[in-house]
Amino acid sequence: MPLDPHVQRFLEMISIAAPRTPRLTPADMRLGFHALAQMVDRRDAPVGSIENGTCPGPSGALPIRIYKPVAAGAAPTPGIVFFHGGGWIFGDLDTHEGLCRTLAHETGCRVISVGYRLAPEHKFPAGVEDCYAATKWAADNAERLQIDPRRIAVAGDSAGGNLAAVVCQMAKQMGGPDIALQVLICPVLDLNAETPSRRAFAKSYFLDKTTIDWTIETYCNAGDDPADPRISPLRAPDLSGLPPAHIHTAEFDPLLDEGKAYAERLACAGVVVRYTCHLGMIHHFTGMTDVIPYARLALQTAGAAIKEALA
Repeated sequence: MPLDPHVQRFLEMISIAAPRTPRLTPADMRLGFHALAQMVDRRDAPVGSIENGTCPGPSGALPIRIYKPVAAGAAPTPGIVFFHGGGWIFGDLDTHEGLCRTLAHETGCRVISVGYRLAPEHKFPAGVEDCYAATKWAADNAERLQIDPRRIAVAGDSAGGNLAAVVCQMAKQMGGPDIALQVLICPVLDLNAETPSRRAFAKSYFLDKTTIDWTIETYCNAGDDPADPRISPLRAPDLSGLPPAHIHTAEFDPLLDEGKAYAERLACAGVVVRYTCHLGMIHHFTGMTDVIPYARLALQTAGAAIKEALA
């Protein structure tokens, strides 16, 4: 299928606007990602309330933002612990507010968005440790958060999808917390990947090889093994016993093949998997709902599936 025409227009627009010699620095990427979110992300999905707070992390308090659905009353709802994308370097609670509002609205879940530590100030495994700690905290404090401890999902996009997958593997190894569902949106799952999709979409499809290579170098320490499952969860030797998974990929995303491969490996290990490849789409399309109409429909469908899985 060809690129969605709205995606094509977006790519043409950023191609014209992009500097001829892009600077890949954490500060510039953070500013640029904030500007992109303001330009392309829809932030009017209705929610009942939004509460800013903190939860304890391994090295201090972590910022969190809790989205309560409109229809939520005093009774506990399912909960989603959400980890934002941004190559483990950029992105934050604000850049993913539109996606989190939409997830709360479409699923009826309380969504807890986590501001984990970022590289290069805090390289691997800081983000992994933060996300696991936040998930455990949410489960331990389910009553206070008004979420059902038996119906807690973890979710994330891109690097956040990586972290969600890793948290599920850690929870299995460490005996908890119980996770009912993992939702991985265009996840990066293998830092050593040399796949056809990485080669075919290495340039001109929003996420490019230069950025991928830079984020890996910035996230990892010199001695880290990219095959470590806490870095590349696709490399884990045993995927049995993990939570059911909803995995979403995009047809024109360099990360397409590793998302599909993870879905296939999970299914072979006996995990219940719902896999969707979104045709005509690019990486991070779910964060571009103001300029890609299909993204709204995709999130409605994904939200209904999450709601059903956590019913």
